[in-house]
Amino acid sequence: MNVREVGSYIRNQRLGARLSLKKMSGLAGVSIPYLSQIERGLRKPSADILQAIAKGLRISAETLYVKAGMLDERPAPDVATAIMGDPTITERQRQALIQIYEAFREEAGRVPTGTKVRKGPSPASARRPRASKGGASSRKRVIKRGGRVESQAVRSPHPAPLRSPATKSRKEV
Repeated sequence: MNVREVGSYIRNQRLGARLSLKKMSGLAGVSIPYLSQIERGLRKPSADILQAIAKGLRISAETLYVKAGMLDERPAPDVATAIMGDPTITERQRQALIQIYEAFREEAGRVPTGTKVRKGPSPASARRPRASKGGASSRKRVIKRGGRVESQAVRSPHPAPLRSPATKSRKEV
């Protein structure tokens, strides 16, 4: 068992999940010092402990077993083929799932060579409005007309909250 590698992997997963040692030890049901020793490669965890840590990290126990050398790594399933072969979802849903899956893989840096990855913004970031100092209502669009530049207010896709007639600001009273 490569104790340092599995410990480093557990630590990186814990930090990626933004969990403290204390929180992680509570989730996994192991003591803080023991978890710390595992992460630093000083202790060899059992399969049961690895399973408890995987549960706390919300990852597959199989992943930790492979990192620890307890299991041989199996080839990754072809997720795109499985999605495309599912007759219970529409073509549009299939394409959306594949785009999301590829975006996650690209973000994690795990896209193998030869895999087609859609370039450009991810579907979530393409729809996300950019934050501005004055809020959504102060957004402006710049329009070039002839030789001059004009700015035009852009209407927010989110309507302003409605106030009941009974609610008046202090200035109105």
